[in-house]
Amino acid sequence: MTTFDDREDKFEKKFAHDAELKFKAEARRNKLLGLWAAELLGKSGADAESYAKEVIRADFEEDGDDDVFRKIRKDFDAAGVDQSDHQIRRHMDEYLAEAVKQIQTEG
Repeated sequence: MTTFDDREDKFEKKFAHDAELKFKAEARRNKLLGLWAAELLGKSGADAESYAKEVIRADFEEDGDDDVFRKIRKDFDAAGVDQSDHQIRRHMDEYLAEAVKQIQTEG
């Protein structure tokens, strides 16, 4: 294997590793976000866990975070939960940072 091939292989492995970490962090963020939203929606226990799983599944509808945001926004609106778009997105950012921190301490 040439030096170039070796470098290319290392970059490919790093890219795959980074993509896996991003996926894990976003899934964990969605669970944390779902549990937060569930509490505001008056859900607890198994209902809260089930709702968090719905939020995780919502992220598979399209690329990016808009599908998760829309689910939370729609559910809050239907239940009369008073949270602005900014507040929801801020919680999304905070929970992503928390998820990354949790994954880094595990690894």
